[in-house]
Amino acid sequence: MPGNSSRKGAIRKTSKKPTAGSGGRVKRGLEGKGPTPKAFERPNHKAYKQANKVDRSAAARPKQRRSASSDAEWVAGRNSVVEALREGVPANGLYVAEGAERDGRLREAFKLAAENGITLLEVSRNELDRLTGGAVHQGLAARIPAFEYAHPDDLLDAAAANVEPPLIVALDHVTDPRNLGAVIRSAAGFGAHGVVIPERRAAGMTASAWKASAGAAARLPVAQTVNLVRQLKEYQEAGCMVVGLAADGDLTLPELVAPDGLAEGPLVLVVGAEGDGLSRLVGETCDQLVSIPMANSLESLNAGVAASVALYAIARARGA
Repeated sequence: MPGNSSRKGAIRKTSKKPTAGSGGRVKRGLEGKGPTPKAFERPNHKAYKQANKVDRSAAARPKQRRSASSDAEWVAGRNSVVEALREGVPANGLYVAEGAERDGRLREAFKLAAENGITLLEVSRNELDRLTGGAVHQGLAARIPAFEYAHPDDLLDAAAANVEPPLIVALDHVTDPRNLGAVIRSAAGFGAHGVVIPERRAAGMTASAWKASAGAAARLPVAQTVNLVRQLKEYQEAGCMVVGLAADGDLTLPELVAPDGLAEGPLVLVVGAEGDGLSRLVGETCDQLVSIPMANSLESLNAGVAASVALYAIARARGA
């Protein structure tokens, strides 16, 4: 019968929520929600999205401590590959052409690759031509991975970790990779904490530089900087004396390394480019220009040799 909730199929309503029309829902809907949030507090507002976009972009730009060179490099030719492997150049792949004649150099390359855990791959001669850009590879090539550069501040950190006054070598647009490798080798041998080079118009850590460093590049940090002058000023602000090697320097190397002289404190040694020497802005930024006395005024030293002579003298002054 109508209204009999106990009949079969009837549904008993147990909800205690107010029904529509009772005023309950409407009353809550009319209640105040407080002051209107500001525009940058509202998720759907343009101001909110813009503010959060700025925050995200700032958080996504941590200080870069290391960077890598742009691409891998290839060492082609049997003699070149064997010499590179002997010197500890960090190859990550040894490529041999199908049907390549097995001689002593090839067998030595295979042996060195096995000893150093370098992957050996056999490819067609056409493929090896393509990979090496048409270089004369003689059926053998090695792939050198992109070099990982340190951050310039890492060199100061290395000195602090050793509780030593910093000794850093900066190269002013040295373009010969063999000179770069020689400087790295001397810097490692005479106690420097690292080498700084510009990113542009300067030699980078290629296979030639690796070979010239005789493996020292694996032990000594090499940093890149976008602006060498600005980086030198930052080193000055950190308490370093910046000294540039120049033929017309006001100070001689023996005076620099005299007892209680500048060489015993935090020092950045700047070496100029082959032929041109220090650039004008770099020279003006240096606290002191230092010359290496020569027996003949017509003689000159290239960047690698000049850096070695100066680093040796500084190491002696520091008691190394």
